Amino acid sequence: MRQVETRVLVIGGGATGTGIIRDLAMRGLDAILVEKRDLAHGTTGRYHGLLHSGGRYAVKDPQTAAECIQENQILRRIMPHCIEDTGGFFVTTPWDTPDYGDEFVAGCHQAHIPVEEISIGQMLRQEPFLNPEISRCFRVPDGTADSFLAARANVESARQHGAQVWTYHQVINLLKQGDRIVGALCHDLVNDEQVTVHAEMVVNAAGAWAGLIAATAGLQVPVRCGKGTMVAMHHRPLGTVVNRCRPSADGDVIVPTHTVAVIGTTDEKVDDPERFAVEPWEIRLMLEEGDRLVPGIKDMRVLRVWAGVRPLYEASPAETTSDRDVGRSHMLLDHETRDGMVGMVTMIGGKWTTYRLMAQETVDRVCEKLGCDRTCRTHLESVSDAEAAHYHRLATPLARVEDEATYSQLVCECELATREQVERAIVEGEARTIDDIRRDTRLGMGTCQGGFCTYRAVGLWHQLRRPPVAETNVALRDFLQERWKGLLPALAGQQMRQERFNEMIYLDVMNADHLVGERASRLGCVMYETEVTPGEVHED
Repeated sequence: MRQVETRVLVIGGGATGTGIIRDLAMRGLDAILVEKRDLAHGTTGRYHGLLHSGGRYAVKDPQTAAECIQENQILRRIMPHCIEDTGGFFVTTPWDTPDYGDEFVAGCHQAHIPVEEISIGQMLRQEPFLNPEISRCFRVPDGTADSFLAARANVESARQHGAQVWTYHQVINLLKQGDRIVGALCHDLVNDEQVTVHAEMVVNAAGAWAGLIAATAGLQVPVRCGKGTMVAMHHRPLGTVVNRCRPSADGDVIVPTHTVAVIGTTDEKVDDPERFAVEPWEIRLMLEEGDRLVPGIKDMRVLRVWAGVRPLYEASPAETTSDRDVGRSHMLLDHETRDGMVGMVTMIGGKWTTYRLMAQETVDRVCEKLGCDRTCRTHLESVSDAEAAHYHRLATPLARVEDEATYSQLVCECELATREQVERAIVEGEARTIDDIRRDTRLGMGTCQGGFCTYRAVGLWHQLRRPPVAETNVALRDFLQERWKGLLPALAGQQMRQERFNEMIYLDVMNADHLVGERASRLGCVMYETEVTPGEVHED
């Protein structure tokens, strides 16, 4: 068994974990991050992509609202290339209480969120597909964020400062010596071997999995897993984030992100952060609620459906009957003062928008416990990226292809991923699966959902990696199954026809189901528990 020593071990490669490893490294602390799959595989990679202004929490949770606008401004400064400056509207539809807008404005002022009420005519000139029966519209500095790109940028910065980041290293259990946590036993999923990491401090940043990690050492972390189901439409009828101006409820936001618009989201308690169902009623509800904002959107083409699990901190479970009642603030648990267990802290809860603040508070406590007096600089220094001076713009990938005349080098026409980008993801990005390439390049995330780019990417994978043919075939099947996971609930109308065409390519022509090799690898996806019958959600 491989034995490794470090000063700080971080568990979890989502937004919080990658923010923590960057902060630790910038403060000069020897640190290793382990993640059981690829970066942003969990909740971070499964949310709707909203960069919160704080407006959503201005009435009910002013502290979270104030943190959101503060961090919104910091993230715009340190990682603008990960953010699209869409702006945001909070609108009062005929189904909402008009007076709530006054409470909303008062809450924004209290949290120091810039807010402006604009005329309905001005709103419709900017977003002509919005419901003309909307009675009030408030402008706030919402935006959208690429959580995959942000995680990679944080990790790149952390590595430049000396940190180590190990993906596909699953924690089996925490290591204890008496009343002290001294590290973790991990399973290297790629090499199928065990690795022991010894550390002075362990940071549990595993999100919805944080309670499961803590339980391996006999500790209880009250994580309430709140499932949120989202529906991606195949184009963007809006260029602005649009929220319902009402108390938080299901289906009250549409987020334009990259080439799609995401309607979200439900909030249902589940027992397991890895295994849960996407129910037909959730999809129908998202479409119906979205239609109140953009009339006709429920009849547009649904591209994909997915769900993520929020790691909600629930201090008093008996007092909450709904996930909407659980606050969205974060909580740092010091297991020495809380449980008498030295050597570990857990960060739980929060929002993607506040991940950097959560990391700062965590590392402040780690430094205190290690006797280090080192100041946080993550809010002052940009993450390392050549494009860090500019916001992301929807037209940027096409402009780059046109400027460089790389039309013939496109691997994914839907998302304009070039051969150079895919090869870089395979070689420099250390992709272990084709799905890892997707997270790096958005390959397969467009209208055809991998129909034309999957076999091209697999060909490059085999050419560059030279694995046995059987392994390449398994990588192909794993990715096709991952795409199928989110397509199945969306099968109707044009998307049904698209998927039938994809089936003809991969099953009828390429015989992908019967190529030599295992049916699936241990790195493959976990399917949703309940399968949706095609056409059950709506008919086209």
